[in-house]
Amino acid sequence: MEIGLNIFIFFLGTIVGSFLNVCIYRLPEKKSIISPGSHCPHCHTPIKWYDNIPLLSFIFLKGRCRYCQKPISWQYPLVEFITGFFTFLIYYCYGFSATGIIYLFFIYALIVISFIDLKWQIIPDVISIPGIFCGLLASFLLPYLSFKEALYGALLGGGILFIVAYGYYLIKKKEGMGGGDVKLLAMIGAFLGWKAVPFVLFSASITGSMIGIFWILFYGKDRNFPIPFAPFLALGAIWVVFFPKSINLFLFY
Repeated sequence: MEIGLNIFIFFLGTIVGSFLNVCIYRLPEKKSIISPGSHCPHCHTPIKWYDNIPLLSFIFLKGRCRYCQKPISWQYPLVEFITGFFTFLIYYCYGFSATGIIYLFFIYALIVISFIDLKWQIIPDVISIPGIFCGLLASFLLPYLSFKEALYGALLGGGILFIVAYGYYLIKKKEGMGGGDVKLLAMIGAFLGWKAVPFVLFSASITGSMIGIFWILFYGKDRNFPIPFAPFLALGAIWVVFFPKSINLFLFY
C-alpha cells in the first residue's frame, strides 16, 4: 500500500511538472499559461492527451513530435522528473502537513525560476515578488519560523545581494548581477528566515564558481561568460528545506 502511494505521489508530481513546463515556456514571452492548450512549439499542432502523459509520452514518442518529427526538448521530461522527485521527498519528510504544502509550492516556484533563468537569463517578477509576500504570510503557519524572522530574511536576502550588485557595478562599471537575483534571495529569505540566507548565498557562490571553472577549463569560455545564478540559489534553498540544521554552519551563538 505504501509503495503504491509513493508511486502515486511521484506521478502526481510529474503532472505538476508538466504544468511547470508550460510556465517555463510561456511566462518569459508573457503568454497565457491557461490557453491555448499544449501544442508543439515547432508545428503548433495541439497535443493529444495520450501524447501528453508525463515522462511516458516522451519515451513512447522517442523524443520527437508525432506530427512534424522535430525533437522534443529534454527540458520537458527533466522538469517532470525533478518535480515528481521533490514532490515525493516533501511527502516523505513532511507528510500531508501545512509545512509540507508550503515547502512544496516554494520548490515548484524555484524550479520554474531556475529553468527560466537557465534558458532566458531572467527571473520573472511575477513569481519572485508575490513569492516574497507569500513567504511572509506562510510564516504564520510554519512552526519554526516567526513573522519577524521571515521579514528579516526578506530584508537581509534582498539587501545583501543589492549591496553586492551595486558594489560590483561601482567597481566594474557594468552589471554583474541582475535585480532578479536580489528579489529571488529576498523570496528565499522570506520562506526560510534570515538565518538561512548566509548558507544559501555561500553555497550558491561555491557551486556557481565550480561550474564556472568547469566551463572555462573544458568549454573554453572566458571569465565574462554569463552564468545564471538563480539555479544555485535554488539548490541552496532546497537543501535547507530538507537539511535545516545546515544553517548552523554560519551561526555562532
